[in-house]
Amino acid sequence: MAPILEVRNLTKKFGKGKETVTAVDSVSFAIEPGETVCLVGESGCGKSTTGRMVAGLLEPTSGEVLFEGKNIKELDSTGFRRYRQSVQIIHQDPYASLNPTQTVRQILTAPLLRHNKVKNRADAEARALELLEVVDLTPARDMIDKYPHQLSGGQRQRVAVARALTVEPKFIVADEAVSMVDVSIRVSILTMLSRLKEQFHVTFLFITHDLALAKYFAWEGRITVMYLGRIVEDGPTQRLITDPRHPYTQALLSAVPEADPELAHRKRQIELREAEIPSLLNLPPGCTFHPRCPYFVPGQCDRQVPALEPLDVGGRVACPVRKHEHVPLLV
Repeated sequence: MAPILEVRNLTKKFGKGKETVTAVDSVSFAIEPGETVCLVGESGCGKSTTGRMVAGLLEPTSGEVLFEGKNIKELDSTGFRRYRQSVQIIHQDPYASLNPTQTVRQILTAPLLRHNKVKNRADAEARALELLEVVDLTPARDMIDKYPHQLSGGQRQRVAVARALTVEPKFIVADEAVSMVDVSIRVSILTMLSRLKEQFHVTFLFITHDLALAKYFAWEGRITVMYLGRIVEDGPTQRLITDPRHPYTQALLSAVPEADPELAHRKRQIELREAEIPSLLNLPPGCTFHPRCPYFVPGQCDRQVPALEPLDVGGRVACPVRKHEHVPLLV
């Protein structure tokens, strides 16, 4: 099956001269139709920048974004408009992503009318009510005339999801879509997104710093782990969670809290050499993780930039030192 979206050597730099920061460095991956891929990493690793380039909101410094086999930079105005409708983004902050001067009715009917998804305003309102029901904002009639400040954070994010669905997208970038809503309703929103994925046949790129959320949302999909602008490991979720090969992935997983006291007691803790993340203005040579890596090999890790190589167990990893070694996280 051909990928619905593919990025090749995607790079994004900010600034000028000596103050240039490489936020994303030669990232490549492909996503098949209907697949769920989670992009995971600490703040500043470049995952949101990658998502914005995929969604067409940010132009790459170099590299390519291909949607349905076509380079988006080579699309004409009509083709790019279709691409922007097909690829929607759900932003992290539901407080900032909705216009505070518009009602829910205006927020949802505007794209329906603008992109000729309905015949008239009456049809637009009917469709808006349907979408509110789809995202579990019920009764819809009680919601449609409210302003964003009259809604809770979770309700605002559901409105943002409904707005993304107005143009019938094929691909959704969910950028930390549940990080700013109450913990108590995160699972309900993730469950809703999983249902919408099946109902509308949407492909997801889910961006998060939380591996526990990635595990929950993409258990049947894939996880891609980024560190300081580069992919360090990716693969099927179930393999990556149970058999992580990169030391950074192992450290992330060891930091995920366990609800079961017995599992928490048995869980191996990966001790990093340093807690601080290096500055993007002064990246270490070789593998950028080597100053923190517990398996650091002098003369190798600090000199050679590791290539992202395929694993026989599925996926890829950028660590020649540990790529063949299984490290159980439960002892």
